[in-house]
Amino acid sequence: MKSFKTPLLLGLVLGCAAPVASAQSAGNMATTPLTRAQVVMERNEFMRTHKYDSDHETWVLKPGFEAPASMKTRAQVRAERDEFFKNNRYDEDHDRWVSMKGEPKSTLTREQAKAEYAAFTRTHTWDSDREAWVDKKASTARK
Repeated sequence: MKSFKTPLLLGLVLGCAAPVASAQSAGNMATTPLTRAQVVMERNEFMRTHKYDSDHETWVLKPGFEAPASMKTRAQVRAERDEFFKNNRYDEDHDRWVSMKGEPKSTLTREQAKAEYAAFTRTHTWDSDREAWVDKKASTARK
């Protein structure tokens, strides 16, 4: 039983130490970290231009300050969101968003579609063994 405890103990120690060793990802290491002075400067600039709105529990710009030029307005963000919802739907079976544009829809009228279906069913039959449409000539030759 002693040989079983040693690998188990070693595995537990290594398993606990591994997350600590990889706490900083390689992506963070590639960029130069901000110095303390830069962080303090950014904080001071933020505090100069923003105030905390306790009613809405968020930071807002102080009066007289403009949002950065690259920042979108709420109306623009809502319009983009609505456009996305209009063009996409969430597929719960695959856990992803799917475009509703997809393939172009048929331009046939209802009568044309019925005529096309009738012509197709005159020449094809459904094969339940293969679960596919097959040519009637091929299915009769097979029997």
